[in-house]
Amino acid sequence: QVQVAESGGGSVQAGGSLRLSCAASGFDFRYGSVGWFRQFPGKEREVVASIYLLGGSTLYADSVKGRFAISQDNAKNTVYLQMNSLKPEDTAMYYCSVARTYTDFMRRRGYWGQGTQVTVSS
Repeated sequence: QVQVAESGGGSVQAGGSLRLSCAASGFDFRYGSVGWFRQFPGKEREVVASIYLLGGSTLYADSVKGRFAISQDNAKNTVYLQMNSLKPEDTAMYYCSVARTYTDFMRRRGYWGQGTQVTVSS
């Protein structure tokens, strides 16, 4: 059974940094796609960043390019999202998803964590 657990959210002032962690158990970390979505109140979840585990290629939403960086640690079955130069508009609930294929990831058919709140104050 795949279990996903996020950590690292919190409150920070604009311009600050946070690092989110996503640990997945019961999932083969050599393959698949892992990444982060975020959800604003009343809105659907949107993709923030993803990493293709075999090879490490990454994709980012335009709104976070140059500020966020996603990385993987296969030995720990963990993916990180380093968030720098945070803005108040980054305030949202952040969810990690692990999926066996990129298609499943983008179609939100992966395994989800419980989410972690990120709040950025101006």
